[in-house]
Amino acid sequence: MKKQNEIALVFFVVAVTTMVLLSAGVYFFIIRYSFSDFYKRLEIRGFLTARANLDHEEASASLMKEVRDMHLERLPEEKEYFIRITENVNLEAEASKIDLPGTFLEDVLRSGSASYQDRDIFYHGIKYDGREGPYVVIISAYNYYNSHHLNYLRNIFLIGVAIASILSVGIALWLSGQVFQPVKEIADRVEEISTQSLHLRLEQNSKDEIGALEKTFNRMLDRLETSFATQNNFISNASHELSTPLTTIIGEAEVSLAKERAVNEYKESLRSILNQAERLDKITKSLLFLAQTGFKGKTLESETIRVDELVWDVKSTLEKINSRNKIQLNLSLLPENPDKLYMSGNEQLLHLAISNIVNNACKYSDYQPVSISIGTSEQNIVIVVKDTGIGIPQDELKYIYDPFFRASNTKKYEGYGIGLPLSANIVRLHYGEIKVSSRVGEGTTVQLTFPGILRTF
Repeated sequence: MKKQNEIALVFFVVAVTTMVLLSAGVYFFIIRYSFSDFYKRLEIRGFLTARANLDHEEASASLMKEVRDMHLERLPEEKEYFIRITENVNLEAEASKIDLPGTFLEDVLRSGSASYQDRDIFYHGIKYDGREGPYVVIISAYNYYNSHHLNYLRNIFLIGVAIASILSVGIALWLSGQVFQPVKEIADRVEEISTQSLHLRLEQNSKDEIGALEKTFNRMLDRLETSFATQNNFISNASHELSTPLTTIIGEAEVSLAKERAVNEYKESLRSILNQAERLDKITKSLLFLAQTGFKGKTLESETIRVDELVWDVKSTLEKINSRNKIQLNLSLLPENPDKLYMSGNEQLLHLAISNIVNNACKYSDYQPVSISIGTSEQNIVIVVKDTGIGIPQDELKYIYDPFFRASNTKKYEGYGIGLPLSANIVRLHYGEIKVSSRVGEGTTVQLTFPGILRTF
């Protein structure tokens, strides 16, 4: 069964059940009230009848009859019974004369009054002490209200429930259709979206749960579109970066083999082939490493690392590789407690990530001094790398983590555009965060944040 029909059915069942219970409750309490009221009316008539017939006071009897005739209309099939209570009276026999159970008279004598119902005939008896002794006075009448009015009310309830049930079916179907109409519209619009039309978005027309669903779906489309664009860009750039050295290698080999050449020419060709092969090797290894660090299921061999010592090692390594690198450590933000400088991670990967960032800072600042600051917060360790280099155009900052992407102002600098994406992947593998801010001509600041582990001894 469709969800729309399920909701309609649930609404119908709840509505009808509520109406039936409400009608039954009202009908039940009206019956109880009508019975109680009718017995009360019989009791009043019984008392007045006893006063008028058993006291033998003419003035009182005439007054009672006058009050009864003026204020109490006669009930349908109203009858009066007087049973004198003596020592030898047979209650069973007296009760059978008026088709009543003997226990009824016993209840009247014991409690002072009692009621009894035989279908639509209601009986009410009272014990009354007249001038000639105790009596049981019984008044009976046909309860016209019970047989006609309550039946009429019951029929109204039944017809009302039937009509309400029909209306509930229509309202339930209409409401369920209204509830699922936005979902149907979303489904129809989603059908139009494919890999060739990821730019399409759902229109957000409301601020309710449906609007939240549309907003969430649009965000997912944003991520998918970005992912597809990044993938296409990666494939395009990777193809270019890989095909260039391969083309050069093939071309040099074909030229060398085209005819006999001097030894020096062969050496020159082999040098060119070697250079391009080394370049191809670097690109291939970088791509493989980038793919491995981007795999979330990869298991890291973690150890406890002291971050300031790791940064010192990065500084020493980069200055040995290239003597033009000028790296300055800012120690003013170091915490008083050195135990806050420990984190858990893979030292080789972290060394590679920080080295890539610092090396880029040195290269793109034309080997001007680069500052590295280390600080801590209550739970995190922060490393800030700042240079005064060429900077990154603002409109290109969103692409810096795409593999092979290089800013438009970096053409004169050697590189492949893999270092920063690789570093970003390594940082994420260590549950860290990387933030880059930059201004063209003023420099770039890279902030790395890692969760620390407070060591206690």
